[in-house]
This record gives sequence, structure tokens and C-alpha cells, in this order.
Amino acid sequence: MEVTIHLSEDETTTVVRTVLNLAGEHFESTGKARRSPDDPMVPVVGEELALSRALQDLSAQLTEAARLKLERLAGA
Repeated sequence: MEVTIHLSEDETTTVVRTVLNLAGEHFESTGKARRSPDDPMVPVVGEELALSRALQDLSAQLTEAARLKLERLAGA
């Protein structure tokens, strides 16, 4: 299993992309966070939110992949 996390950010936007290779399957997800101009500049908050969102999406993909496999096994 290999997980790669890519982070990019500018003054207002943070984007995290995760890539997971697991047992021959490939999953990718993206999470974004945007700082309001009125908010203080605290980059770690955007990083945490963007990563959390990317991991939530990755989790949903893994859950769906497992569900489909179980469904196929039950139907076999």
C-alpha cells in the first residue's frame, strides 16, 4: 500500500490531492479550502481542512469499493 499526499496553496486557497495504491487498485481524491479575506492568515487551518476533505472523499471511495466487492461475492 502506498499513499501520497500533494499539497499546494496560495494566499487564499489550499488544495490537497491524495493518491492511494492498494492491492492493485488506484484511488485519487481532492480536498480544497479557501480563506475568506476577512479571516486571519493561518495556513495550517486551510491545510487541515483541505486534507480532511480529501481523506473523507478517499474514505468514501474505499467504502464503495469494498461494498461492490462484497456485493459481487454475495452474488457469486
